[in-house]
Amino acid sequence: MRVGGIMGKADDVMDICLLAGEIMLKYGAETYRVEETLERMSKAASFTNVHCFATTTGIFLSFEEKKEKEDLMQMVRIDDRMQDLSKVTDVNQVSREFVAGELTVEEARQKLNAIANAPMEYPLWLIHIASGVAGGGFSYLFGGGWFDLFPAFLAAVVSSIVVVEFERYLKVRFAAEFTAAFFGGSTAIILVYIGFGSNLDQVIIGSLMPLVPGVPLTNAVRDLMSGDLVAGVSRGAEALLTSLSIASGIALTISIFL
Repeated sequence: MRVGGIMGKADDVMDICLLAGEIMLKYGAETYRVEETLERMSKAASFTNVHCFATTTGIFLSFEEKKEKEDLMQMVRIDDRMQDLSKVTDVNQVSREFVAGELTVEEARQKLNAIANAPMEYPLWLIHIASGVAGGGFSYLFGGGWFDLFPAFLAAVVSSIVVVEFERYLKVRFAAEFTAAFFGGSTAIILVYIGFGSNLDQVIIGSLMPLVPGVPLTNAVRDLMSGDLVAGVSRGAEALLTSLSIASGIALTISIFL
């Protein structure tokens, strides 16, 4: 096994490319964008015969060094998927600077590690409040009244808190979404029952808005339109399972309380 030299450079480039792709896929980037980014970074490092294949759960990358005529291939598996598009934007900026020759391999590695280890841009309490605002807004948008804003806000906050905390311990997102839909719907029904709000359907809709799989569904459509059928179908299946989890949680709530 050679250390340093051409293969050392190839290994280093492979590492930063896969790290960039892992961050992008983990935090909500489309698969075709990941593939394009990794291919451009590899070609900017003077490698040829570059091929990248990304799915929602893994990335395969291979390229060839001109002088050695040896192919190097590695893969990385993506176990967790979250939504933080600011990190995707940061990785895109690093890739642009690397392709333009403004960053060395080591500088790119340091920046990517900093992005991967950085905390979320917004604190959890602000995310929960924003979820409540979105829930109240959508309850009004779907025909609710002004008096429905407050119970929808509270129910959406409950849903947001439950899905985050339960996923942290259960490690199964669909179970966390089912539980969050149950608690959010229960909160909505209880608040309307005791006199806060008058349109139950709209309040329940508001409580579910933090759980709606908007980014996975959008990415599924974009992947399908770009020809990435495997990634598009898998993302669509993920969005469908999330929708079924939400529907099941609300169905259980309604069967118990109504």
